[in-house]
Amino acid sequence: MRLPRIPRPPRLPLPRWTATLTWKSAVFITVMCCALASLLGILVHVSVTRQTVGEARHKALDRLTDVTRMYEAGEQLPPGAGLDPPELPPSLRALAVSGKRGTLVDDDHGRPTMWAAGPADGRALAAEIDYTQSARTINGLDKAILGSSILAIGATLLVGVFAVTRITRRLHQTATVARRIDAGDLDARVNDPRTKDPSRPQDEVATVAGALDTMASTLQGKLLSEQRFTADVAHELRTPLTGLHAAAELLPQGRPAELVRDRVQAMRSLTEDLLEISRLDAGSETVDLDMQQLAPVVERVVRASVASGTAEADTTLTVVRDACVETDKRRLERVIGNLLANAHKHGKAPVELTVHGPVVTVRDHGTGYPDYLLDHGPQRFRTDAGSKGHGLGLTIAVGQAAVIGAELRFANAADGGAVARLELPEYVDFEAPESGERPHAE
Repeated sequence: MRLPRIPRPPRLPLPRWTATLTWKSAVFITVMCCALASLLGILVHVSVTRQTVGEARHKALDRLTDVTRMYEAGEQLPPGAGLDPPELPPSLRALAVSGKRGTLVDDDHGRPTMWAAGPADGRALAAEIDYTQSARTINGLDKAILGSSILAIGATLLVGVFAVTRITRRLHQTATVARRIDAGDLDARVNDPRTKDPSRPQDEVATVAGALDTMASTLQGKLLSEQRFTADVAHELRTPLTGLHAAAELLPQGRPAELVRDRVQAMRSLTEDLLEISRLDAGSETVDLDMQQLAPVVERVVRASVASGTAEADTTLTVVRDACVETDKRRLERVIGNLLANAHKHGKAPVELTVHGPVVTVRDHGTGYPDYLLDHGPQRFRTDAGSKGHGLGLTIAVGQAAVIGAELRFANAADGGAVARLELPEYVDFEAPESGERPHAE
């Protein structure tokens, strides 16, 4: 018969600050200081106690020797000495009766006493000395050890935490710069002063900071070189493509001429996309913000896409709630148009657009976005096997969305299909205009 398994109680989660290096260092320093102080305190206590008790024992035995001599001479015993005194500890009495001499510290009516006893005619001859001063010395030493240990632990802990905090502060600064670089700020640098002077010795944190700055500089140089190359290629292609377009218009009508014009137009569109991406990378785009009703803008984009052939006529638009947003109308139309074109080119019908407040959702019913796009975002010139297109539409959409301050997210629906969600900044205090009036900012 198997007994039922008793589930273990869940562990209580520790506060996040307990995982910091400062906290761990403080605990480690405290534990090590306590261990070291305890060890030194025990050693000092044992050494001093042994020395103090040894001196008191020698005094008690010397007194016992004098008392024994007086007892053998028949002289009267001095105070604090006698045969079988009632205050004599039983263990020491038994030792003396057995024929041996010994000493023992005992409490005699609240007063520490060092007893010495030896044999005398089958009885115990004992002598006592005052042990109060020795006991006070040991107690004072213990208090001094405890107080000095607490002070030493506190001082060491403060100095250690201060030193560790300086290191962790530099590590936090390095981590902050790394996050800024990851977010796209390639001008961010740690600029640790220890890396400025090669003759100055560097610690591990300075080495990491210097390596991060070097990596950021190298990465920035490569990206700028790629951006310049993309812009230069696009600019160089515009002139021959313009001439080629003009020459294609002079060709006689026919199927070959249509194919040439179609390919020339595709090349011109690609060139314009490359120029737009180079401007987005350079951060030279400027926005013209204005108040716009979102639903009419999306409706115009759908109509224009259907008219140009980039979208099919069965594209549906649902307005759950309209909203006024502060945005650049031309760039917003560019983003929505690219999302709609991508849904028709790489997805499957029906394509559904939904306006819910300041949020525009574009969904198709195809196989969904690939994993690399969901994990890392759109990548230039990368498409799945068997798909067509140069793969710049979503990249431009992400760049233009960032320019107008919108948030563009990509996901896959649970029942299949790709979902692009564009959230714009809503103008909350906007008062709805009367019919026929154009929205405007106060």
